[in-house]
Amino acid sequence: MTSPDPFADLRIPRDYGRNPRRPKFREAAALVEVEPNLVGTMQRLAPETAAAWHEMKRRAAAAQVQLLLVSGFRSIGHQAEIIRRKLLAGQSIDAILAVNAAPGFSEHHTGRAVDIATPGTRPLTAEFDGSAAFLWLQANAEEFGFRMPYGHDNRFGFEYEPWHWSQIETQERKRKDVRARGDRSIFVRK
Repeated sequence: MTSPDPFADLRIPRDYGRNPRRPKFREAAALVEVEPNLVGTMQRLAPETAAAWHEMKRRAAAAQVQLLLVSGFRSIGHQAEIIRRKLLAGQSIDAILAVNAAPGFSEHHTGRAVDIATPGTRPLTAEFDGSAAFLWLQANAEEFGFRMPYGHDNRFGFEYEPWHWSQIETQERKRKDVRARGDRSIFVRK
């Protein structure tokens, strides 16, 4: 007999996502290939986010700042595999969930989130916030619709992630603006 929870083996607490409150995310419906990451694996993003990433990266390069894509879209299944590998390596589920969202709760599922690195800093570490790339992102990322959701003491309860930038709230704001205007055409599937 199979478990109704395909991720039961991960030992994720039943109340995950309630306290602190963490939103659930669906997987992106459309993705485009963007570029290989640091280890050569092709990364994909939602089309609008891919265009914004390319333009942001181009503008950063013009300012002599190099942005490297570490991670883009991540499926719900891939998120589960990351957690399984860490559990097998002996990490506790609580330690894992402080830095990795549970399957279904990662902004990466949407194709609208990126993990960024730059030469001279170790990828996916807090030392990224001492880089010229981080300073450039703080000053310019919003122009491209990106923000850093996991700052110090963030409302989601995740550890500080200066390398993680997303367009999630930007998209939510657009939807609210459209709803306020009464324009429903953005929600019609073609």
